[in-house]
Amino acid sequence: MADRRRHTVELYDTTLRDGTQAEDISFSVEDKVRIARALDRLGIHYIEGGWPGSNPRDIEFFKAMRSEKLFASRLVAFGSTRKARTAVKDDQNIKELLKARTACVTIFGKSWKLHVTKALRVSLDENIEMIHDSVGYLKKRVEKVFYDAEHFFDGYKEDPDYALKTLRAAEDAGADCIVLCDTNGGALPFDVEDIVREVRRTLSAPIGIHAHNDSATAVANSLAAVKEGAVHVQGTINGFGERCGNADLTSIIPALELKMGIRCLGRARLKRLRETSRFLYELANLTHFKHQPYVGESAFAHKGGIHVSAVLKSPETYEHIRPELVGNHQRVLVSDLSGRSNILYKAEEYGLDLESDSPVLRKVLSDLKKLEHQGFQYEGAEASFELLIQKALKRKEKYFKLLGFRVIDEKTVEGREPYTEATIKLEVNNLVEHTAAEGNGPVNALDKALRKALERFYPSLKKVRLLDFKVRVLAGGAGTASKVRVLVESGDGVDKWGTVGVSENVIEASWQALVDSLEYKLFKDKKKKKKKKRG
Repeated sequence: MADRRRHTVELYDTTLRDGTQAEDISFSVEDKVRIARALDRLGIHYIEGGWPGSNPRDIEFFKAMRSEKLFASRLVAFGSTRKARTAVKDDQNIKELLKARTACVTIFGKSWKLHVTKALRVSLDENIEMIHDSVGYLKKRVEKVFYDAEHFFDGYKEDPDYALKTLRAAEDAGADCIVLCDTNGGALPFDVEDIVREVRRTLSAPIGIHAHNDSATAVANSLAAVKEGAVHVQGTINGFGERCGNADLTSIIPALELKMGIRCLGRARLKRLRETSRFLYELANLTHFKHQPYVGESAFAHKGGIHVSAVLKSPETYEHIRPELVGNHQRVLVSDLSGRSNILYKAEEYGLDLESDSPVLRKVLSDLKKLEHQGFQYEGAEASFELLIQKALKRKEKYFKLLGFRVIDEKTVEGREPYTEATIKLEVNNLVEHTAAEGNGPVNALDKALRKALERFYPSLKKVRLLDFKVRVLAGGAGTASKVRVLVESGDGVDKWGTVGVSENVIEASWQALVDSLEYKLFKDKKKKKKKKRG
């Protein structure tokens, strides 16, 4: 086995090229520039910016990056070997690579005889010449040339001698690193270990790994390659990529740093991993994957009472690393599986001092189990849960009294959107407020009417915005009469919070969640004022 402590690993990010080949992902030139800055802040060694010979957007990106200063990273242009029957100096793809004016270039070539004869339709010898000519020509004109051996593992399994011959062609031409690609994502970790070990016996050039996730082993394959001496790892942030994605650098990096003792980022930069992951999701306009290892919202979330009890005594009982090392944090969830430890943990989070034998604690546990049995869920609605604790403590304030509301949804012409209006009557401080608002649906109209009625008394509610609204039909087999759970996420430009409502009537469930949202904002404001006074 290779001595895993004797080398460091350089990180090569291909989110801006391979990552953009994923379904539902498209980055503008400005997006790509912002991502490059974020990867530079994280400390990635090489950022593959795109294929300048394939589309105008990538050409524009490389032009835009000429005015950007990178501190930790180096920009890389990507392309292929020269075309068959074309002199390398005349090949348009090679010309575009040089026009990108990057100090580092990556080109890929064929390692699998199937691709040489069926896809390229050239002789095996000509393929070798294409690799040698392209690497050699570029190496004389740029500082670093990385050679990606496409489909290497499949090619090696079919004909190891020929696959290795293609690598030697790149090595002889001066490639700075030869990257073994599992392009179809079909390799398994023990295949990778055996093959990388054999390649290292044959070549003296540094070896890299580029794995796809079609067999759900891209991260494991990358780590297996490093174990056998690979010193260069390619991947994408969040595993973005074609089909099932690429190797996820947000899992590879902490595994190298924290588990294998191999330096790639350093501990200080490792703490930026989660924020970088979330930034990429935002720019891609994709929902964050909650259960993503290391950086996901649920990666260090604990729900079962026994687990929480143990974690409070010693975090390593149910956490494989300290979440703060990767910029994440521990969370305790509350549900009908919760024990006293969960409630005590949450109460402490909210600044409440409860004893483990407190009657309030017993009441909250009892209420929680009853409410969750009815369909309430507090894992994504922690604001509603905090209000539940306040109610049990008899501290929950009543900011207004509902005297009634009515929602009208009227459609008069086929093909035209319905007209929706909500009318609401409230009592606040012995004063009655009666108002109405229009919306693009019943819930939107009700939300507008409620806030319109309250803003006169509570001006801070003007800052509240409904950020997300989810409706889930709960199991019950009652069809359109089934219970629904509404989860609402609200924000005021500073904080975000979640609230929940449950009913057979979607407007009633929405009303519950909306009321909790506004009451939580008022409760939060009051708590801040008290804290200021004490300070």
